[in-house]
Amino acid sequence: MPTFAAIDIGSNSVRLKIARAVRGRMETLHEEREVTRLGESVFASRTLDPQAMSHTLRVLRRFHRAVQEHATDRVRVVATSALRDATNSRAFRDWVRSATGWKVEIISGLEEGRLIHLGLLTKAHIAKSRALLIDVGGGSCELTLSLNGHIEEMVSLPIGAVRLTQTFLHHDPPKKKELEQMRGIIQREISRIRRQIIDAKLQIAIATSGTPAALSAWYAAKVRGYNENKPQTVPRAAVATALKQLSRLSLEERRTLPGIGVRRAEIIIAGAMVFHEVMHLCNLRTFRYLPLGLRDGLLAQMMADYNASTTMRERVESERHEALLTAAKHYGADLIFARRIRDFAMQLFHRLKPVHQLPPEYKDWLEAAAMLHEVGAYINRSGRRRHTYYVIAHSEIFGYLPLQRRIIAAIARYVGKSLPSANDGVMQLLPGIDQIYIAKAVALLRVARALDQGRRGAVGELQVRVHQAGRVRLMLKPKPTEGIELELWAVEQEKSYFETVFGRELLAEAL
Repeated sequence: MPTFAAIDIGSNSVRLKIARAVRGRMETLHEEREVTRLGESVFASRTLDPQAMSHTLRVLRRFHRAVQEHATDRVRVVATSALRDATNSRAFRDWVRSATGWKVEIISGLEEGRLIHLGLLTKAHIAKSRALLIDVGGGSCELTLSLNGHIEEMVSLPIGAVRLTQTFLHHDPPKKKELEQMRGIIQREISRIRRQIIDAKLQIAIATSGTPAALSAWYAAKVRGYNENKPQTVPRAAVATALKQLSRLSLEERRTLPGIGVRRAEIIIAGAMVFHEVMHLCNLRTFRYLPLGLRDGLLAQMMADYNASTTMRERVESERHEALLTAAKHYGADLIFARRIRDFAMQLFHRLKPVHQLPPEYKDWLEAAAMLHEVGAYINRSGRRRHTYYVIAHSEIFGYLPLQRRIIAAIARYVGKSLPSANDGVMQLLPGIDQIYIAKAVALLRVARALDQGRRGAVGELQVRVHQAGRVRLMLKPKPTEGIELELWAVEQEKSYFETVFGRELLAEAL
């Protein structure tokens, strides 16, 4: 069974989780966490502090040894708010690469929220619920509306506990004015999604990360004795009481409270206020803390990528499909036309596998490019292919990493007059092997586009034959009352590029 490792480099702490896939589920083998405050200086100066970088790197070296000891098959290392905001994040990532060999991915706040949601679906019973997921990290807060296991709405807000503490709380205990200023910012940010949360008529609110863990432990100690292994459902009144008490205590006094901890005491006031305002403004009666998070989502994603037959794989693919539809609708794409091009592209991908020999993941990326290949017209029809590349590469499309979006964008970019070239700036941003693969995917998409040149769906059936002589023959059966002369002509225009890429002659005829 494969073993995976997920590492989350957060603004407040660094976490490792190693798990093995057993009968479609993840079995935890090892977990570690250490507070390094990597983002502490970022929110004041926009740079990572050298000492925090050094501390984090020491922890990552220790994680590296644990990963080796468990003979992990795949490792994924992601960073969130601190590295998103820091101007010197490149230096830190290079340092990590040289010390461990790991490539650090900086993910967006929305991708962070998607992965947290995916992680919760693996163990929390929310697939048939109207749920709000609350994750308050060091730099940001992700609020996700989940309806029947699908993300309905999500925001990533810059109100993480470390960020707020560094920005507003300069006295110990904090002054009333500092607290009110911080409250105003939190309320302003939460207002971006408040109405949607209230209208959703939630059944449950689930919280992840260190702040709700501390609040849950504090509440447990108050009502029935402290037990860190038994998370509690925490009512809104208890959060209000906790915030009021914590705000009046000094740092040393906060450190003595059950469940708060030495390092959490430094940022717990800000974190508690975020929870108080979310619950108050969104009319939440309780929240339930679960010890899951980003690392669990990373593990679930790796398992889905590894095993195409798992339920998690189906869920990831469903998320991607919904994300593509959302993006296509947002940019005014003709969905009926886009789906026809997608269907032709998928038929060509499957039936020409011996010819193109593309990696399996290119099926998903070709499908995405087919669905989105006309979104550039939203900006301007003139130069729409260039605009298409920009829109796809810079849009937040759930389930796709930045490099994957650039690959999809590059495939969609060359559906018009331009053809991919190693000298193009678009291609130079991509690894050499992907430049070769993209040229093949472009050839398939261009033929798929030619098969509906008239945008009428005139081709009712497509048959594909690969001859030993090196020819690829497309046989097009028109729909009743439709002519396909335009489509046959358009395929003819693609013969030269097809032969250049695949070394095969392309022929098309009507059935």
